[in-house]
Amino acid sequence: MRWQFDLTWSLFEYHLERVDPGDFLWEPAPVCWTVRRGDDGVWRPDWAEPEPDPVPVPTIGWVSWHIGWWWGVTIDHGQGRAPRERESVTWPGDGPSAVAWLRGLRTEWVAVLEGLGPAELAAPAPFPFQDDPAMTFAHTVAWVNAELMKNVAEIGQLRLLRACTQG
Repeated sequence: MRWQFDLTWSLFEYHLERVDPGDFLWEPAPVCWTVRRGDDGVWRPDWAEPEPDPVPVPTIGWVSWHIGWWWGVTIDHGQGRAPRERESVTWPGDGPSAVAWLRGLRTEWVAVLEGLGPAELAAPAPFPFQDDPAMTFAHTVAWVNAELMKNVAEIGQLRLLRACTQG
């Protein structure tokens, strides 16, 4: 699983090294989810429960916030901390800060991975499978790989689409 994570991260770095600050808030469709600066200066994501159907197309800013949210909560669980609430996770406010945030999450996740032994991997999954007693922290580790891979593909596709449409 560590090899798969490292492979996924190397694909993410390919896009992180090339993403333009203007890519983060580019809206690729008329109906988008993005991050918006509130009157207090804090950047918050668009969100709805239940999700609309179809789900709005996310911006790179929204996807980077989404990674920060789910990965931060997963790291909290992995480090034995109380998980942060979704509403408390805000976007850093610009592309370079978002990239630094994501790279910092990677560093924290690698520390979690390095501390996992057989007992920790076999422990019940606290997130996102907390309601399924058959799921273990090993399933959570595999889920991080899959979720990150999906989000990397979304960011890569949005980045390439903007590059092709900006002339």
